[in-house]
Amino acid sequence: MRLSLESFLHRQWQQRGWWSWLMRPLSALYGSIARRRRQQESAQAVKLAVPVVVAGNLFVGGTGKTPLVIAIVRHLQAQGMRPGVISRGYGAQASSVSEVRESTAVTQSGDEPWLIHWHTGVPVFVGRERTQAAQALLQAYPETDVLIADDGLQHYRLSRDIELVLFDQRGTGNGLLLPAGPLRELPDRRRDFTILNAPLSVAAQQVPGVTDAQNLVRMQLQTADCWQLSDPAQQRALSSFAAETVTAAAGIGHPERFFQTLRSAGIQPQTMPFADHYQFSATDFQSCDSQTILITEKDAVKCLQIPALKNDRRIWVVPVEAQLTPSFLAGLTQMISEKQRGSPSA
Repeated sequence: MRLSLESFLHRQWQQRGWWSWLMRPLSALYGSIARRRRQQESAQAVKLAVPVVVAGNLFVGGTGKTPLVIAIVRHLQAQGMRPGVISRGYGAQASSVSEVRESTAVTQSGDEPWLIHWHTGVPVFVGRERTQAAQALLQAYPETDVLIADDGLQHYRLSRDIELVLFDQRGTGNGLLLPAGPLRELPDRRRDFTILNAPLSVAAQQVPGVTDAQNLVRMQLQTADCWQLSDPAQQRALSSFAAETVTAAAGIGHPERFFQTLRSAGIQPQTMPFADHYQFSATDFQSCDSQTILITEKDAVKCLQIPALKNDRRIWVVPVEAQLTPSFLAGLTQMISEKQRGSPSA
């Protein structure tokens, strides 16, 4: 039911039709409440002792933030910095601030924070109140010299120094605020970088709302070798599955992007789209008769904690890595270094 509603809304949000006309009064109310909340929270924003980089999106749902955060954290580590990450932890059951460890149940931390920590090893704290999560992280790891806020764009109680706004090829959709459109905020809000997560074959001019963006950065998701859920040491190239019967399952914000990645590799999968942050169960693939089941890494971290799925030798994981331009990474590093030296906040 939830997935059907999401699919319906995403179709409506790409056009200005009867739904957007009907919902415009609610969008006006939403916009008024959001502006008032932003003004109130910004006036009381907490400024931390280290630079804060916020990575988020205006389009509700998934646009590729987790691979972006992982790529940025790895780059900063390579530059000798000591980043930490804070996150809301969507889907997490924990009600208070907590640290994410490999032993942490994904249901307690949320899938994305767990995946970020797994890939980078940096301190990751989750909490509904991101300011408290940030303060707890800095107290526990005082050597941290930069914080990355995963999906904290609209959390104005936390002062930020650099803002990264991420879009995929859906851009701003019909350009309207929720619920008439897909936007949490209007696209003319300030930001330091606009990042477009789309294949290079998609020109920026084709993406709604991105054409005139300043400091536009292109990002592509590149697949790495797949690994077997039951035995991660076993690896195969994605294209090697093209001759097999394949079912593709994805519980992410935009499952079709994952399915299209597989098709681009010559695979013609049967698809099983689930709602974002879907909690997998032991019976999800019982009726599946495909030779191979391909899933995302975000879903893999949940499936690993379910014995029936972890031991299913048909399940293979498709990792993706964000490819970013060297000029963007160099510019971001320079901005962070300037903030660390005490330059005024953006």
